[in-house]
Amino acid sequence: MTAVWQKSPTLVRDVVHPRRLAWVTLGLLGLLVLAGCEVKDDQAAHPAGEGHVHGRAHALPGHGEVAVLPTDAELAATPAIDLGTATDVSGLVGRIADRRIVYLGEQHDRYEQHLLQLAIVRGLHERGVPVAIGLEQFQRRFQPVLDAFIAGEIDTPEMLRRSEYYQRWRFDYRLYRPILDYAREHGIPLVALNAEVELTRRVGEVGLAGLDAAERAQLPQDYAPATEAYRERLRDIFSQHPGDRQRDFEHFVEAQLSWDETMAESAVNYLAAHPQRQLVVLVGAGHVIHRHGIPDRVQRRRELADAVVLLGGHDDVGPRGADWMLLPPPASLPPSGKMGILMEDSERGVRVAEVVPDSGAAAAGMRKDDLLTAIDGQVVNATGDVRVALFERMPGDTLVVTVRREDGESRLSLTLRAH
Repeated sequence: MTAVWQKSPTLVRDVVHPRRLAWVTLGLLGLLVLAGCEVKDDQAAHPAGEGHVHGRAHALPGHGEVAVLPTDAELAATPAIDLGTATDVSGLVGRIADRRIVYLGEQHDRYEQHLLQLAIVRGLHERGVPVAIGLEQFQRRFQPVLDAFIAGEIDTPEMLRRSEYYQRWRFDYRLYRPILDYAREHGIPLVALNAEVELTRRVGEVGLAGLDAAERAQLPQDYAPATEAYRERLRDIFSQHPGDRQRDFEHFVEAQLSWDETMAESAVNYLAAHPQRQLVVLVGAGHVIHRHGIPDRVQRRRELADAVVLLGGHDDVGPRGADWMLLPPPASLPPSGKMGILMEDSERGVRVAEVVPDSGAAAAGMRKDDLLTAIDGQVVNATGDVRVALFERMPGDTLVVTVRREDGESRLSLTLRAH
């Protein structure tokens, strides 16, 4: 059973960071719920009266360091969660069934969170809610591909190829497959929400002002400025990639805004064209937590009853962080079959950059600089084609891999392994 906690807007102030204050252990179906107040390191750098300082500074005995501790008022504001009010996914579904748009904020690689997304979609559909599923994972120009998939006109591998899923999203499709298969089985529309990666990458390089007219026309014309809280969150992310310091932070912010504004515009346009539908948005939690990503940008365009649901624990939720937080038991996919190579796209095709020792590829006689041309007779032109060919394969499966070398073409019998 998955526990669901609803944030009380009159009660919650902050959520504890376990390394900063304390652990509060609550016996909620074997899970830990953390409550308290987080104090960020950079808050101590602002003088009193500028709206950033929280807590009291204390010199540590025998040390030159200063610890920032919560104030009495902040301690008094620590939320006390009534476990008797916790509901489950069925109860959550009943509470969100009347919302026009529901955001399910995910960590992309967490299988249990995607199973929860399916459970919520299924629960809404079985209640008779005319639901559609909005997807960050697919870019807008591939909407006809999703339509053809739902209509049964193409199968899963063809959908992945035509949408360039593995070139553009890259996460294991098996994480999302139960959701998309359920949608296909029940005729639930899938809505591609995202901007094309070429555009957001270009914005990151030159900024919005550096786009030419054709590029700019593909993005929303109406951008709201980034709030200080939005910028602070992005600054934390930007600072974690020191190799990218040569990039302009303002361009980085504009690239993030381009994702959020595009997905907000896509959602609003879909709901305006389908007034009878509820849109359930599957999206990274960073786009919806605190609402200053997609949700506020949707509301700016059109006021809609909404709900933000976080699928897993977060230590920085805060008063506007979300409406609901789900605490699922862990789950993982079975290991997939792997050839044991590093590969890259090149002008000549899919190049083997490295063969992993003691792998299936090594045992089959694959070499560095081989060009992969086919797998079991299916032509491969890009690394995404290779991943599509392998996504359903398991360790122990044997493939016929065709490679091109300077001395001609070879067909190799390759048995996949787990590692």
